Amino acid sequence: MSLRKENKLIMILNNSLLDLASPSSLSYFWNFGSLLGVFLMVQIASGLFLSFHFSGDVNLSFDSVIHMMRDVNYGWMLRVIHANGASMFFLLMYIHIGRGLYYGSYRFDKVWLSGVSILLLSMATAFLGYVLPWGQMSFWAATVITNLLSAVPYVGVMLVEWMWGGFAVGNPTLTRFFAFHFLLPFVILFFVILHLFFLHEKGSSNPLGLSSVYDKIFFHPYYSIKDIFGFAFFFVFFLFICFLFPYIFMDVENFISSNPLVTPVHIQPEWYFLFAYTILRSISSKIGGVIALVMSVVILYFLPFFLKHRFRSTLFYYFMKFMYWVFVVNWMLLTWIGACVVEYPYMGLGMMFSFLYFMMFMVFWMIYGIQDFMIL
Repeated sequence: MSLRKENKLIMILNNSLLDLASPSSLSYFWNFGSLLGVFLMVQIASGLFLSFHFSGDVNLSFDSVIHMMRDVNYGWMLRVIHANGASMFFLLMYIHIGRGLYYGSYRFDKVWLSGVSILLLSMATAFLGYVLPWGQMSFWAATVITNLLSAVPYVGVMLVEWMWGGFAVGNPTLTRFFAFHFLLPFVILFFVILHLFFLHEKGSSNPLGLSSVYDKIFFHPYYSIKDIFGFAFFFVFFLFICFLFPYIFMDVENFISSNPLVTPVHIQPEWYFLFAYTILRSISSKIGGVIALVMSVVILYFLPFFLKHRFRSTLFYYFMKFMYWVFVVNWMLLTWIGACVVEYPYMGLGMMFSFLYFMMFMVFWMIYGIQDFMIL
């Protein structure tokens, strides 16, 4: 008997990576989970090395970033990999979630709920990291977003002051954000382990959405080869971005040191938050906008409880295929509008697409119910 089946520790790794029973019909859309795990490790490693040279002080943070870029050996590469790695991580995560929506992966409730928790924690971590360089956009993004907590009844102002560590965004704010930005990736790592535990307990979904208990194959070599190919392809794309277009996802305002007396012409978050930002600014009521902003992501938690259609995959729901791609296009339009100035016609379009974003979940529930009834 080989060592990988005798040693208990190696046996656990073997059963999780090599001899893992997997459905026989998985496509390349199932590569993105493993890619996310690799990029999480890249973010943790690059962030750890960047923290060696970063100063969490409002008088030093901007200069410490410049010092990394100019004076530290390969500091520019670490910073570019970390900044663009966040964008790649969210790109992969949105594709991963989109695949889950299309193939009904939310029917595995524990796997789905832990995955949505990872998304929320990743958003919080990315926002905290965006503030750390303490450029113009960092400072004003921190001011605008933290002020949203004031919409919470009774305790809102107290929460904002606690978040700031005072009565305005300042040094205590930056110190707290740096501490939480360093710690949260390890919380995400814990949830990733939990996510994998539930995944191996329930098993993967598949393109047909059918039970594959009687038709499974070993993960290695059938899917490990696919994963290696996916890693190679995506890392070539990632390095192409890092070395040829390193600042394509960065805002020009953030290359200017923060100035509380000068407000940027157009305050906007990173691209992966723009869909939620559009929803926030489409509602005139502050508390209504905050609730809509939170619900734009939290609504994913409710899918396992409301979408209980007979077949997991949309393969057997023909009209749902069309509606799914309408939803994807609507999400892209929300992202585009979030980067546009707050004026006509973008405000009107943002309100319309925000309404459609939430209505689409109701439409999914209705269409699945109607088509299940027709199948019966």
